[in-house]
Amino acid sequence: MLREFPPPPRADEISERIKKRLEEVRAAGGTRETVTVEWNEQQIHVEVIDLRLSDLYLNPGTHRIRAQRTHKPDQDQNLYEAPFGNAGQDYLRNLLKALPSNPELRDPAFDKLKEDLNQFGQNDPGLVTHHGVLVNGNTRAVALRELGQQSMRVGVLPPSFTQADIDAVELALQLRQDQRRDYSYINRLLAMEEQAALGRTPEQIAKAFRIRTATYHQERWILSVIKELNDRSASAGGVALRLVDWEGAQERLKELQRLYTKLETLDRDQAEILKEWRLAAILLNFSKTDVRHIDEVFLGEEYLVKALPTELTDTGTAAQAESVSIPGLDLDVPAASSTVSAARMLNDRILRAAATVRNTAAGLTDSEKAKAQNLLDGAREAFDKAIDDHGRDARIRKRKQLAPARLADACVNIDQCVIELVQARTSHSLDEEAFDEAVLKLQGSLRKLAQQAGRGIPNPGDGVSWLLAAASAEGSQ
Repeated sequence: MLREFPPPPRADEISERIKKRLEEVRAAGGTRETVTVEWNEQQIHVEVIDLRLSDLYLNPGTHRIRAQRTHKPDQDQNLYEAPFGNAGQDYLRNLLKALPSNPELRDPAFDKLKEDLNQFGQNDPGLVTHHGVLVNGNTRAVALRELGQQSMRVGVLPPSFTQADIDAVELALQLRQDQRRDYSYINRLLAMEEQAALGRTPEQIAKAFRIRTATYHQERWILSVIKELNDRSASAGGVALRLVDWEGAQERLKELQRLYTKLETLDRDQAEILKEWRLAAILLNFSKTDVRHIDEVFLGEEYLVKALPTELTDTGTAAQAESVSIPGLDLDVPAASSTVSAARMLNDRILRAAATVRNTAAGLTDSEKAKAQNLLDGAREAFDKAIDDHGRDARIRKRKQLAPARLADACVNIDQCVIELVQARTSHSLDEEAFDEAVLKLQGSLRKLAQQAGRGIPNPGDGVSWLLAAASAEGSQ
């Protein structure tokens, strides 16, 4: 959510230096460099100056690394308590250089940006507040510091700008299509949530993010699911999944939302079970094509139920209540079915195990992590077997349906042929010789079909019986 940050150290000193630099630029005359920013659905032009990198602070509210901040809770706490302190600024610097999906690794995109700056210099100016806090250009500032540069060109926002104004400007700049380094998926979701909290309508937010309104609602659903799962993953020791753990799952989560929306109005329990199972498969790092196998047939044939080991099916819980009372309303609503509860409890165990394994903070013993890893390995093996069984059976079903499907296509073509034959005859444009040759080919094809049908179907139905009789009659003539 939106947070008002205190002024950074040396705020008055830096503000005075910026004011003097602006006065010097204006006094110099000639053409002055400006940068155009979007604010409040209009464009404003702010003047550009050179500022020492030592006078610039990384923005603790930048949307670029919002999700990644939770990677190390202790350092995130330092950043929250002292956003402009050395520890907080160092953490920001490390996150800006890191891979969004795994902050332990350096992002190749950062090195590409650094190489570009080294070779061609700074093409576009950054943007700062009158206190020297970077609004745009945080990653570039980090790269320039690593290159040993002493200054950076920046546009200066008016002193009257509030934190909400600053965040709006940052979003408008970063959502342009020409940016070198886009926001990560989860950070986009968080930025949308923040805009909604400021009172903007779904239509306004969708327009700002250059997406359809339906897509905006889809993204909000996904973020709410992720936050719910992170809460459910929390163990007694406080270990929980982080927002960054869901980076890279964008397409799988979107396909899940589409499936859930389709099934929810038809069978709510089915939709909930498949949602839990698909989310578990996503957390277990199954590919998009594998996750797609978790569908209505997968549920109906109980592929996963058959594959799960005893330690993952034995929840040790009591029977589910038939209804749940809503406090204060004197109203009872139906409780979740036992199958939904079982799917949810299975996913909860996987969530907590994943949180334990992925935890980077100290406090967990090796035996706890090993136990959690064993549970994940068992779950992945069960899901892998279930998905493989479903895929194999689906291929068999497809092969069984190929011949009837081909014949159905042929019927459609023959029906179309009847229409075109009437039209050609009416206009006296029918090529009778070519038509006759085509009918002879049809005769040969039907004869071959009858031969194979007579061998492979011991108890033919009416259709196959007709085909065999027609072929036999044609052969006796």
